[in-house]
Amino acid sequence: MKFKNDPYSIILRPVVTEKSMELKETQNKVTFEVHPKANKQEIKAAVEKLFNVKVLSVNTLNVMGKKKRLGRVEGRTKNWKKAVVTLAPGHHIEFFEGM
Repeated sequence: MKFKNDPYSIILRPVVTEKSMELKETQNKVTFEVHPKANKQEIKAAVEKLFNVKVLSVNTLNVMGKKKRLGRVEGRTKNWKKAVVTLAPGHHIEFFEGM
């Protein structure tokens, strides 16, 4: 995947897990899978442009892929980058409201 500096190539998908939903409800934080080469400033700008919200901070982490095995064949799932975005009080993303 080529990295372009537009919001749609930086934000790949939302991460919808029990832990991420708990963060959204209690601390107003949303979680996204982002492009591995994107930095915090690019992620902040992309979220603000795509969802029209005010971002206070961005925390990122690289998630290492897990080892998987199917019979004798061993492999790995892909490595990916996760971003936890803290939104300003009073701001929310409509996509996450129904979940």
